[in-house]
Amino acid sequence: MKEIVKKVLPLSLIVALRFFGLFIVLSVLSQYALELEGGTAFLAGLAVGGYAFTQALLQVPYGVLSDKIGRKKTILIGLLVFALGSVICAIADNIYTLLLGRFLQGAGAIGSVVTAMIADYVREDERAHAMAVMGMVIALSFATAMIIGPIIGGFYSVRALFWLTALLAVAALAILFTAVPEPPKIVHHYSEEEAKIKEVFKDRDLVRMYITFLFHSSTMAIAFFLIPVLMKQKFGMGPEHYWKVYLPAVIFGILAMGPAAVFGEKYHRGKEVFIVSIIFIAVSFALMGFSDNFWLFATGATFFFIGFNMFEPLLQSFVSKFARVHQKGAALGVANTFAYIGIFLGGAIGGLLYQYGKEKAVAIAVLLISALWIYWIVGMRNPGVRANLFLDFDNYDRERLAGLKVMEGITDFYINESEKIIVVKYDKEVIGEEEIKEFLRKRES
Repeated sequence: MKEIVKKVLPLSLIVALRFFGLFIVLSVLSQYALELEGGTAFLAGLAVGGYAFTQALLQVPYGVLSDKIGRKKTILIGLLVFALGSVICAIADNIYTLLLGRFLQGAGAIGSVVTAMIADYVREDERAHAMAVMGMVIALSFATAMIIGPIIGGFYSVRALFWLTALLAVAALAILFTAVPEPPKIVHHYSEEEAKIKEVFKDRDLVRMYITFLFHSSTMAIAFFLIPVLMKQKFGMGPEHYWKVYLPAVIFGILAMGPAAVFGEKYHRGKEVFIVSIIFIAVSFALMGFSDNFWLFATGATFFFIGFNMFEPLLQSFVSKFARVHQKGAALGVANTFAYIGIFLGGAIGGLLYQYGKEKAVAIAVLLISALWIYWIVGMRNPGVRANLFLDFDNYDRERLAGLKVMEGITDFYINESEKIIVVKYDKEVIGEEEIKEFLRKRES
């Protein structure tokens, strides 16, 4: 575990610093945007989710670009664009300049690239731990941002939060060039045709994950639009007091991540974890949307963070497990594209519904989304049926790998030249480990 942490911590810090910059404004942004020149509930919702529009457009191009020119160069480009967007947000004096900055922030779409790079560093059987490390670092940044954001925003200004975000992007660049090594050299045996984007839509379980990313992120954007607005307009709280709701919600959300990771990864009950998480999210919006009692509202906010965070240790890991090695960057790019489409739609629709139907209309919409979401998840297979086999060069024949393409139950295979191992991914319900070993075992001449 110590070696895994050493491999992924620098990259996790880069992602965490970037997310911290995004999270730190979420807790106060919707109400701030409403108060800017030209601000409406709909445009405030766009400000919350607007960065996700350009994220959605660029996730796949960034993922594909990283597969071609390298992960580090692509991350560099993304961080520079993100920093520029943050500066524009900091100097914005009207809603439209703020939206421009948010769109530019989103154009630094490096999330899938960093995740793919982490997947490059660690073996399949270590990936759950690696993603858990990244998830915990992001969760800590999230928790800190939820507490610090309202305090700085309340006592100084939301502009100060955007300046801080720009500085954090520069800090992430420093980590990239001082602490992140080059990823290992991976060799696969697939044609250019098989590496096209359309191929990552042929796996039904991957497609189910893409839609899960969409629903998960849309509810997040709706929540971060609704919670600050209700705290200010319904319960009369100033931004400097928002932490009183966010702090316990974040703590319980973080505590929920551990059991979710254990049941999802160790016991292969990811589908069941997802369904429980959706129920928490549905109940949370019912409490926030239909209750005038502050404590029920605060309980609803806490339930949302629990349900939302239970997904976090599993989402990226499951996509990495379902995707083939030469598709990881593209598949994670597609997954994150769906996530950012969800954020954009959630912010826009949440703002529009609130503008015309207040919190009850928002709650009803999320309850309908939750029902569709559970229906979608029920048909997904747990990724635990897909196992990994690691074979050394000394006893197994690399030249026979091409023959695996026609074997039923083989989902992927590749060579890790840096660690000198052959990796085979297979469906345990279709083919056994010994059959694969026997096929690849070196024959005496």
